[in-house]
Amino acid sequence: MTETPTTTPQPVASDEFRTLMSEFPTGVSVVTTHDLAGRPWGMTCTALCSLSASPPALLVCLRAESPTLAALLESGTFAVNLLHGEARSTAELFASGDADRFDRLPWSPGPGGPHLVRQTHAIADCGVTRTADGGTHTVVFGEVVGVTTTPERSPLLYGRRSYGTWPEA
Repeated sequence: MTETPTTTPQPVASDEFRTLMSEFPTGVSVVTTHDLAGRPWGMTCTALCSLSASPPALLVCLRAESPTLAALLESGTFAVNLLHGEARSTAELFASGDADRFDRLPWSPGPGGPHLVRQTHAIADCGVTRTADGGTHTVVFGEVVGVTTTPERSPLLYGRRSYGTWPEA
């Protein structure tokens, strides 16, 4: 038997929506790029998903006022650094807004943006193909032009407002 709702759906408050999304565990990434002067930029991002295998494409959702987004749109490229299970401090550093974050950990230049090799289990270099308005965020579509993996490292996860690590096989 199908039940019929007795109330009209109403929009939910942003706090209620955040609570809902905290129930959806996800991997943790740092999206990096560089501006036209070559300065590195980056921010923690959990709003990431695959889009297409042919051509290989993904999308990331970045805060619309973010200086990282501004630099990414300026350069037209970015890297998605998928953090490994021991890189919680890197996730927190790139979520903090601290201006000196690239001075506080090792990184190397990559085709899309800085690679955080010691903090990752995989990296995707991307070229921006388009963007879309997402309210408080901008959806950035990227064609994946290079992949680096370190499969012996387990992914860092985030859900229910806490960090965890993918269980060992």
